[in-house]
Amino acid sequence: MPGSTDLLILLLVANQGNPWLLAVAAISGSMIGAYLTWSAGKKGGETMLERYIPKRYLKPIKRWMSRNGVMTVCIAAVLPPPIPLLPFLLSAGALGLRRRSFLISFFVARGTRYALDAWLGVVYGRRVIRAWAEYLAGWSSVIIWSFLGLIVAAAAFGFWKFKHDKRRLASNEPAEAA
Repeated sequence: MPGSTDLLILLLVANQGNPWLLAVAAISGSMIGAYLTWSAGKKGGETMLERYIPKRYLKPIKRWMSRNGVMTVCIAAVLPPPIPLLPFLLSAGALGLRRRSFLISFFVARGTRYALDAWLGVVYGRRVIRAWAEYLAGWSSVIIWSFLGLIVAAAAFGFWKFKHDKRRLASNEPAEAA
């Protein structure tokens, strides 16, 4: 879920977790996921962008990426949810942003974001936990079940979309062959 890493860092640091270790773990996981997405964009090219990115986002993303590739990746990696990160990472690969530039810019941006999360957890984490216990403890089961419901719904939608796209591609192949 978008933003869950930020919340997890905050909560774990507030509960005496090592802020440096948590930030490094979050940055590492984020870097692996971003590199895999960039690689998929590199292999799929612009046709992949047209297939997976909504048309209303595609033109502005292409324009921004062609003018400010590294800065676009940095800004997208720092912005909080609900700003979608995937289109920017795919387009970075598909539109030819070099691997080294991509990795450095993404590392700087995510490093800044997760270091700030760890710092916030150290400075304000205990206050947040006290406020949670005082004001929201009665709602914790509702919040957890809602979160789990969203995860299940997102997984079901992803599975449906995969099957739908697979059927659509299969039905288009005989028409293209003729």
